[in-house]
Amino acid sequence: MRIRDLAIDPRVIQLLEEEGLDQLYPPQEDAVKAGILDGKNLVLASPTASGKTLVAELCILKHVLERNGKVIYLAPLRALASEKYREFQRYSSIKKPNGERLHIGISTGDFDSIDPWLGRNDVILSTNEKADSLLRHKAPWMSELSLVVADEVHLLTEHARGPTLEVVLTRLNEINPKIQVLALSATVSNAQEVGEWLHAGSVTTEWRPVPLREGIYHEGQVQFSDGTSRVIEGLTNSPVLDIALDVVGAGGQALVFTETRRSAVEMGRKAALALKGRLSKPEERSLALLSERVLSSGEKTSLSEALAGQVLTGAAFHHAGLTGVHRETVEDSFRSGKVKILAATPTLAAGVNLPARTVVISSYERYEAGFGRYPITVLEYKQFCGRAGRPRYDKFGESLLIARNADEAEWLMENYIIAKPEKLWSKLAVEKVLRPHVLSTVAAGYARTEEGLYEFFSRTLYAHQYGPRLIKGKIGDILRFLCNEEMVLMEGKELVATKFGKRVSELYIDPESAVTLRDGLYNRAKRLTDFSLLHLIAKTPDLAPRPRPRGKETESLGLLAVQHGGEFTFDVPEEFEDPMAYEEFLSELKAAQVLEDWIEEHTEDEILEARKVEPGDLLRLVQGSEWLVFAAQELAKLFGHKDLLPPLGVLRVRVSKGVKPELVKLVGLEGVGRVRARMLFASGLKTIEDIKERSLTELTSISTIGPALAKRIKEKAGGLIKADEWERAKSAKASEVEQQVMLTDYEDTE
Repeated sequence: MRIRDLAIDPRVIQLLEEEGLDQLYPPQEDAVKAGILDGKNLVLASPTASGKTLVAELCILKHVLERNGKVIYLAPLRALASEKYREFQRYSSIKKPNGERLHIGISTGDFDSIDPWLGRNDVILSTNEKADSLLRHKAPWMSELSLVVADEVHLLTEHARGPTLEVVLTRLNEINPKIQVLALSATVSNAQEVGEWLHAGSVTTEWRPVPLREGIYHEGQVQFSDGTSRVIEGLTNSPVLDIALDVVGAGGQALVFTETRRSAVEMGRKAALALKGRLSKPEERSLALLSERVLSSGEKTSLSEALAGQVLTGAAFHHAGLTGVHRETVEDSFRSGKVKILAATPTLAAGVNLPARTVVISSYERYEAGFGRYPITVLEYKQFCGRAGRPRYDKFGESLLIARNADEAEWLMENYIIAKPEKLWSKLAVEKVLRPHVLSTVAAGYARTEEGLYEFFSRTLYAHQYGPRLIKGKIGDILRFLCNEEMVLMEGKELVATKFGKRVSELYIDPESAVTLRDGLYNRAKRLTDFSLLHLIAKTPDLAPRPRPRGKETESLGLLAVQHGGEFTFDVPEEFEDPMAYEEFLSELKAAQVLEDWIEEHTEDEILEARKVEPGDLLRLVQGSEWLVFAAQELAKLFGHKDLLPPLGVLRVRVSKGVKPELVKLVGLEGVGRVRARMLFASGLKTIEDIKERSLTELTSISTIGPALAKRIKEKAGGLIKADEWERAKSAKASEVEQQVMLTDYEDTE
């Protein structure tokens, strides 16, 4: 089927043809034949790069341009939502029938906002959690939606995030009975069952634009499932590196999935050494610039230095401990072909699209604390495989497992290569994940009686798969908890959320976290300090997983607990009476310790060296803690703890910006972070009034502050800027730059 034969707006056809698109891929044609452009619901399960996004785009444009509809696109991760947002921008020049251009918006954060501006958009990209938050706040435009696209729908089976997507889809179907649903995934073995739940048809195909060969490496040879084989030259002592070098030598790229972050960094280091001298001079020059960019973006740490060193020879690592800017740099450089070998943790498989000619899965096992080592699922393995084969670059893609002996090679072939992925099963009935959804259903008024609550959850995937009776008992237990903690009241048959329950639901925190915060604020400590509040935040379930103590840290944390005796809002568990509770307490203590380091202006590298907490993990700890401090502040208002509002307000800024108390007001100025604020303070500009009174020339004399930023800072401080002052500041900065250039030229001639 050709693009021009589709029943869609001619301007869309023209734009796609200008991009070189003419024929639909088979999965796209199957989706059209299944009625996706006629408003029918569909579960589309087809491999990565088989054109699912274009199906979504055609469906979206059909709704907006021809049906005056409004669309929400759900993604599991912020990075994926941002990637799709950038892709959709190319349609923003198309005008709707009313003459207005197509508006595309994105919102992935701030869970305590109705975001009314989002309603002005035709297409809204959101994470599943943000959509859940908007439903809890009853954003009025949510009832106007005519289409929901759920990307990576196989994550329904994932313990942590699956239930949120399940509830969001159930809720959207409830408030918009005529809404069209398009669910996308690379791997859904029970697509028909998921489709039945969504009142949708299903299309399942294994067609790929780049054929995939899956195989097992053992003793220098790869055996593929199609009966072919290939010899790999043994250039190193590592099978993974031998395979990767073989791929690079043939003009391809290799993506290596490792078990842990540490092994990803180590594999990247080994790959960098193995690639030395194998690239061309132009490639080396390009990589040198890339390495400099890594070092100059963000704070310099031992992790960023390791990454920059690896990039120099065409290797890199990718894991959640990297900062966002470094992850993006790695992703962009791998997409552009500059990085030849990328070692990554499994989180990459569920994130942005990074295809490679060959995917190497270095280990089919995972380690989980308390459970030991266990084999990954076939579903996870197939997700790894999906990254193999670069459209327009490769004639084929390869996915390889490493076997240690002949028996294991046979077992891997049978249990992974030729095996079918597991079915998607709902994980909604776990009490911890179900609890906030029960509360939000009552608090937002989606159910006003116990029977109404059971009726709503009877429409979930869990009830579809297991029957409604099983979940009914769980809901009853949760209702008792919510009533006991005074979040929900039962008035006859009617369920009513209290002010406490409603605010907890809006704040998007676990009801158990809310109980911890409430009780901690009431209990108080003998000496209430910032550390008391940081530990209270660290104690909440919402901050899990917390950084775990390592080695001798257990002893030092025990001493820290003694030093802060009298500052805790809860009793400290006894080490020998309840060892598990004590171990959890030490983990809370370490999280509080890391946060204290951060607000005392320790650098990311100092925290990495002292606490073994990587920058990306620190960022997530900080972001989660900042939100929980805000939640504590809101609950303090609700329960009348007026004396706690000022310290919590200051602490929130300190956690958010990573500064000592004296810099709290300075970091409130636009363009002033923790480093610039400290520079301003050290230069004698200790208050907003000081900045207001200083000249632009004096402000620009401070490192990293140019005339434009100085002007913005002074204006935000309430200062007036005369035209001649602005010209003097620009001239002074230009003169300073010129002197630096002359000095550099002089030094170069010496």
